[in-house]
Amino acid sequence: MILRLLTLVGGLAGAAGLSQFPEYSQQYMQRLGGAVDELGRQVTRYEEDAARVGLPLDAYLVALGDEGELAHTQSRNMASDIARHDRLSTALNQLEGAGPFMRARLAFDMMPDGEVAARALETFKPAVPVTFEGAVFAGAGFLSGWAALALAFAILRRSLRMLWGTLGGRGQRPNQTEA
Repeated sequence: MILRLLTLVGGLAGAAGLSQFPEYSQQYMQRLGGAVDELGRQVTRYEEDAARVGLPLDAYLVALGDEGELAHTQSRNMASDIARHDRLSTALNQLEGAGPFMRARLAFDMMPDGEVAARALETFKPAVPVTFEGAVFAGAGFLSGWAALALAFAILRRSLRMLWGTLGGRGQRPNQTEA
C-alpha cells in the first residue's frame, strides 16, 4: 500500500515537473530572441565600422587584430559575438518553426545556451498548464515518474526477497534425523 502511494506521488511529481516544459520553452525562446536582437545590433555596428574603412567584416577583424594586443583582444571578442549571433539565430529560427512537441525533441540541440537558459529560469514562474500540450506533457511526466518508481520498487522488492531467501536457512537447527 505504501509503495503504491509512493509510486503515485512519483507520478504526480513527474506530471507537475514535465508539464512546465511548454511554458519554460516559450520563455527561453523570448529570452533567446532578445539575445539575438542585441547581438544583431552589435554585429550591424561592426559591419558599419568595417564599411567606413572600406573593408569587408572578415578583413576588418583581421586588420584590427594586427594592430596590437588590445586590438587583437577586441577582434577576438567581436569574432566571438558574431559567432554567437549566428549560432543563436539558427537556434531561434529552428525553435520558432517548431511546435511544443518538436521543441521538446530539439531541446538539447537548440537550447544549449547556458546564459539564456539560466536567465529564463530566473524569471520562470511555474503555472498549471491548461493547454493541450501542457496536458500531454503532464501525462507523459506522470507515466514517467510512476514507471520509474514502480520499476525501482520492483527491483528493490525482488532483491529483498532474494536476500531474505538466502538468509532464511541460517540459524536453524539441523534436522535431528540427519545427524
